[in-house]
Amino acid sequence: MLCPRCQATLESTAIQCPRCQLILKAHGHPGMPLYRTDGDEALCATCRYDADDTCNFPQRPEATTCTLYRSVKPAEDLARPNHSLGERLGFWLRNHRGLVGLMGLLLLSLVLVLVG
Repeated sequence: MLCPRCQATLESTAIQCPRCQLILKAHGHPGMPLYRTDGDEALCATCRYDADDTCNFPQRPEATTCTLYRSVKPAEDLARPNHSLGERLGFWLRNHRGLVGLMGLLLLSLVLVLVG
């Protein structure tokens, strides 16, 4: 992980940058990310909570740091890994084991009826 201000290499659990003292986690809690803008524009311009008018953050609409920020971009815009056909088939088979087992039993029954 890199510090957004000075580009120093940091541990993922770092609460504050040791070089420039930039606060990285909200309220000193390692599990609470603190979202911040890269430039001068506010986070609110691209936040889902500002768009649907449910934000109650006191710094709204000029907040440059926020703990609740969620992008208005839909999930389809985010980078998705491209899986091969074999990987997708494997995922489907693991997620539908019961259906695969039932189809196997039906196929076995059909084979036994046709042979006998």
